Amino acid sequence: MLVGREREQEVLSEFVRAPGGRALVLRGDAGVGKSTLLERVVELAAGEGQEVIRAAGVEAESELPFAGLHQFLYPLRSSIDQLDGGHREVFDVVFGRSAGAPPSVMTLGIAVLDLLSLVASDKPLLLVVDDGQWLDAASTEVCGFVGRRLTGSSVRLVVGLRSDVPSGFDTAALPALPVTTLSEDASERLLDRHHPGLDPEVHRLVLDEAHGNPLALLELPPYVRSNRAGRTPAELLGYTGVPLPQRLQHIYGARIKDLDAAVRAELLRGALDGVRAGTAAGRPGGSRYRMADAGEAAALGLLDVDPLTGEFVFRHPLVRSAVVQMATPNERRSAHTALVRVHGDDLERRATHLAAAAVDPDEQVAAALEAAADSATRRGGALTAVAWLTRAAELSESHQERSRRLGSAAYIAGHSGRLGHAQQLVGSNTGPGEDDSPSSVVTSAYAALFEEGDLRSSQRQVFASIERMRDSGVRDRDEELTRLVDLLLAINQYVGDAVMWERTHDLLHSLGDAVSSHSRVYQDAWGDVVRRGAGVHERVESALARLRDLEPWDITRLGVAAYHVDVLSQYRPLLERTVEREVENGAVADAMTMLHLIMLDQIAVGEWDEAERTGHRTLDLTTSLNHPLFVYHTRGYLGLLAALRGEVEQARELQAMVDSWARPRGVGFLTQIADAVGTAAALSDGDHEAAYLYAIGITPPGSFAPYAHQASRTLLDLVEAALATGRAEEARRHALAAQQAGLPDISPRLALLTYGALAMTTTDPQEADALYEQAEAHPAGAAFPFELARIRLAHGTRLRHTRGRKAARLTLTLAAETFGRLGAPAWTERARAELNATSGSVLASTAHLAALTWQERRIADLAASGLTNREIGERMHLSPRTVSSHLYHAFPKLGVTTRAALRDALGKVPGDQTR
Repeated sequence: MLVGREREQEVLSEFVRAPGGRALVLRGDAGVGKSTLLERVVELAAGEGQEVIRAAGVEAESELPFAGLHQFLYPLRSSIDQLDGGHREVFDVVFGRSAGAPPSVMTLGIAVLDLLSLVASDKPLLLVVDDGQWLDAASTEVCGFVGRRLTGSSVRLVVGLRSDVPSGFDTAALPALPVTTLSEDASERLLDRHHPGLDPEVHRLVLDEAHGNPLALLELPPYVRSNRAGRTPAELLGYTGVPLPQRLQHIYGARIKDLDAAVRAELLRGALDGVRAGTAAGRPGGSRYRMADAGEAAALGLLDVDPLTGEFVFRHPLVRSAVVQMATPNERRSAHTALVRVHGDDLERRATHLAAAAVDPDEQVAAALEAAADSATRRGGALTAVAWLTRAAELSESHQERSRRLGSAAYIAGHSGRLGHAQQLVGSNTGPGEDDSPSSVVTSAYAALFEEGDLRSSQRQVFASIERMRDSGVRDRDEELTRLVDLLLAINQYVGDAVMWERTHDLLHSLGDAVSSHSRVYQDAWGDVVRRGAGVHERVESALARLRDLEPWDITRLGVAAYHVDVLSQYRPLLERTVEREVENGAVADAMTMLHLIMLDQIAVGEWDEAERTGHRTLDLTTSLNHPLFVYHTRGYLGLLAALRGEVEQARELQAMVDSWARPRGVGFLTQIADAVGTAAALSDGDHEAAYLYAIGITPPGSFAPYAHQASRTLLDLVEAALATGRAEEARRHALAAQQAGLPDISPRLALLTYGALAMTTTDPQEADALYEQAEAHPAGAAFPFELARIRLAHGTRLRHTRGRKAARLTLTLAAETFGRLGAPAWTERARAELNATSGSVLASTAHLAALTWQERRIADLAASGLTNREIGERMHLSPRTVSSHLYHAFPKLGVTTRAALRDALGKVPGDQTR
């Protein structure tokens, strides 16, 4: 029976018996009774017929990614097999059975929620976490994510936390129940119940020193009685002003000293390997040190026996702490050495003990730690990877290996947004005059990228470092060389200087096979996609097919390459799965770029509201991290979106902000975006002269300026502006230049734009009809609805003037509908004005098109282009079943019964049927 916990028991009873899922955190000092209250929750849940699964945090495992979550999931492993393939794959990656990309917190959290819901569908479920402050960060994030989303389920989560130890649960926004010390009256009742007949002086001393802490009330009396002879009460405790847990550790320490040396060593091995505390802590799957021949410790109240497993467990976490604190350094290293043998097949757990056991440099140990760091990085444990790589550097036998491993640690720290730590790591490896080492150059250049630095100076520094490596004889692929090359390409992309790009191509050519295949993709995609982009799409696809071999930054960079060749949509689900984990883990460089890519794809496919939300989220993130380059980069994309939507004043304001920051710093990538915003805003506003001037600021008509990434992207803008301002010759010359440059072979979007530009500028009616047909029937049309609608508007306008009003109605109707759904009012009004000129806004035969929802129309367009339900689902992030349901509703609205009839129903018909 609990003493003095009436209020807490009332709250816990309501927690267990109330309908629906919920979460609760019990927070209090060590020894205050959180574990006892958790036992009460378990009793109540058992009485209600609920299934209970328990886990406990252990300090020794606090840096092992997902170690805590594994305790919950191991008992449910048979149910995991009932989940869909995507969720099973997520669990396989997290627990090392598969080498795929690490899931984001959101992806893993959703998988865990689905698993828990499946299990709880048969029987309500209670999850209990004790010592949650020691849970690893990844598990804490997932538990917090799950705990905030239990409403409406049959799952409950209760967590016990020590209030004096910081934890990820502190910011998880879960309901909390403070567990305070007992009142004076309750303290006396508890003491009298367990230690009746105490000497009045001892009784008073225990009450005064325990301060209402239940564990102290139980543990202090035996210690005082056994040590009273010849000593005053003050001398007995002698720790006035020292926190209570430390006093209790001293009490346990007195018992530990009395143990045989072999038993102490057994307890030390158990403590260092994270053996649980408490008889109901449960046992996770996988190997764990099993303490044996420790009955003497159990007799002294240091250990209990778990009734479920029959194994020894520590009576309280403070016992475990006292065992470790009392051991000498040599005793700890000996215990860690023994534990290395226990975990020979567990890469990461073995690395933990190797790192602690080693004293002198040992290359084998360093290599094992490096391998464990790589495993942790792929599973989302970047901070653990930095710690292991740093320790591996300390244990390296050569200066070269030490430098390389410290460089790797700094690289991962930099990608995790910890530039100060990265610079500190590099600084620890360089002496006076050695600040040009590869790792130092990489770190300082990343600081220039993320913070407000001199990109051109960093560009020269990185270039010179690569030259030194080449001149030193590097001919094979080298990790440091690859990092420098990729960084140089990234800086080149932002600077946008043609001369430096040409010098870079020459430099990389001189390195031959030492340049990685991924770097070659970035070289061709990030610089001049017009001249080097052919075949990049296939190379990106091939690289991402080997997902298990990729680091998070590889995924990000390949995503940038996919954007430049307009095939980003097929990889967006991968980016969305990865970005949440990157944000949670602080890998801000990758997270910011991934969010940019997601936003760009949302703009491209017409999800403009979602794009705006993503843009503002990215702006908040970049601003809070004080990364100016990414702040203005994000503002550029928000400006482009505002321009497309006709929010001209906002677009111009953002354009001016980006341009005034980027132009003086020579950040050509952003000045081009600013010019593209100006072009789009002017077109929306009907100011074609201004649009033309902005467009030719990006590239002259009739050519595509080298290394100007917006040159090909603004093809249609320049052509339309030139035609509207009486510059038909310049418009035609630019369209032909696109054809001659082979733009249709580079990307599906560029094919659509090229055919549209050629159709708009030709004077041959038959050629125009054929080209418009080719553009409007192009499979890429559905993926780029804004561009397709512009081409249809131009086509419909031409048809009205050349073939009459009736011939133009369908094409103009489709254009107006698309602009309206996208939320582009200026373009919508333009299309409607042309449509009104045909003396009817909608053809009777196409009135059914207006009945389609936006999503039904997009799915129908994609189905008409030949995509399967699964392919459509991947493109639109829907399940194949949902796609099928939308088509089921769309068919009768369109008056068709088969997919084959969709193209005609949607207006993709030969020219003679539109007359």
